[in-house]
Amino acid sequence: MQYDFGMIGLGTMGRNFLLNVADKGFSAAGLDLDAEKVASLNKAAGSRKMQATTNQSEFLQMLKTPRRIMLLVPAGNIVDKVIEGLLPHLDQGDLIIDGGNSHYNDTTRRAESLSAAGIRFLGVGVSGGEEGARRGPSIMPGGDFSAWEDVQPILEAVAAKVDREPCVAYMGKGAAGHYVKMVHNGIEYGMMQLISETYDILRRIGGFSNQEIHETFTKWNQGPLQSFLIEITATIFGQKDDKTGGDLIDAILDKAKQKGTGKWTSQSAMDLGVPVPTIDAAVTMRGLSSFWEFRQEAGRKYGSFPTESIDNKTTFAIQLEHALLFSFILTYAQGLHLLAVASKEMNLELNLSETAKIWRGGCIIRAEILEDIRQAFAAQPELENLIASSVFRGRLKTLLPSVRAVVETATQNGIPLLALSSALHYFESLRAPRLPLNLVQAQRDYFGAHTYERLGGDGEVYHTEWGK
Repeated sequence: MQYDFGMIGLGTMGRNFLLNVADKGFSAAGLDLDAEKVASLNKAAGSRKMQATTNQSEFLQMLKTPRRIMLLVPAGNIVDKVIEGLLPHLDQGDLIIDGGNSHYNDTTRRAESLSAAGIRFLGVGVSGGEEGARRGPSIMPGGDFSAWEDVQPILEAVAAKVDREPCVAYMGKGAAGHYVKMVHNGIEYGMMQLISETYDILRRIGGFSNQEIHETFTKWNQGPLQSFLIEITATIFGQKDDKTGGDLIDAILDKAKQKGTGKWTSQSAMDLGVPVPTIDAAVTMRGLSSFWEFRQEAGRKYGSFPTESIDNKTTFAIQLEHALLFSFILTYAQGLHLLAVASKEMNLELNLSETAKIWRGGCIIRAEILEDIRQAFAAQPELENLIASSVFRGRLKTLLPSVRAVVETATQNGIPLLALSSALHYFESLRAPRLPLNLVQAQRDYFGAHTYERLGGDGEVYHTEWGK
């Protein structure tokens, strides 16, 4: 039998994605060197038209031509090794899809190399975790357009659906797919940190119990904050610890790990000169959390701030809901601004309305507000930043007093709000007609003769012999 689609890497993501493909009526073949994974998938296949093997030659013979082969293996050298092993046995026009979290520079390099060999290549971001891969992820393909057309029916079938529309679309040229997925993950970092800071305020200032926090996030998920991350956060606070019988959240060590995509977003943003301070803050906070022993000692030496109590928990929760919504909007704004600039600088030809559209379902950052974001970019395709959109202007003005009050209260009580405060100050900076960076320019010219421009000038530069 000749199979429609091949998968290399039958770990949880690859196995679930391939089962999803087979469930949608396509025949599917799998390859993995681990005989147990192969046997497990063959057992799970049932009546589905799918088969797995440990033999690469057999796997390649099983596929229809031109072959459609997806890799879901760990990013890095393993991807290169798998491609190197395949290349001598592929025919011109065959298609390789890298569905892992590869760095976009690696994707660019691989695309150029494979194109020279006559092999089509797609770098595809896949978001939604294990459950998303099985039931419907958000899929972000970029690269060879003819390759996209070749696999479009399969990817549209397996993707999540919102209003019956598949959460997959061609992102753009080159490494567009993996670049969009990287920024998606950067936004994810920011949103997770914002939620954790909100939890800290609810607990330490609001005096909310875990049950009350569970109820609060459950309520928020029924309003403007409706999103996957708010939903799972509500569930987390209802989870009991099978070891102690208490709440599991209280037993988890406060040291967060990271796989690098948030850091990559910050690095790329710095290279392009695009501010993404809330994403930067989220990466920084994960780093700060790793110094756990140092934090315990410093806490003992410096003591803790007294925390004030609040009079009305309901009013306080509403204020926090508004602050979190404001910060969510600003985090999306930062990520999408980076995508807009990267698209021009890297010739990716991104469509930000389509990006927001496919993020509405399946992915980790899916949220109700993404429909408004989609509409904002559909109305203004050249929109530079969400805060300039009439769709959000009135909403941000309404929410602004709440985020200011929350940041002030937390600061007075010694609670770190690196992400929430960065969202506020990002907004305040972008709407400030004049920033104090004129002084920075004067300082640079003073010690390094770096020159400066004058207000109302035509771009001419000046240098002053300061102090003379």
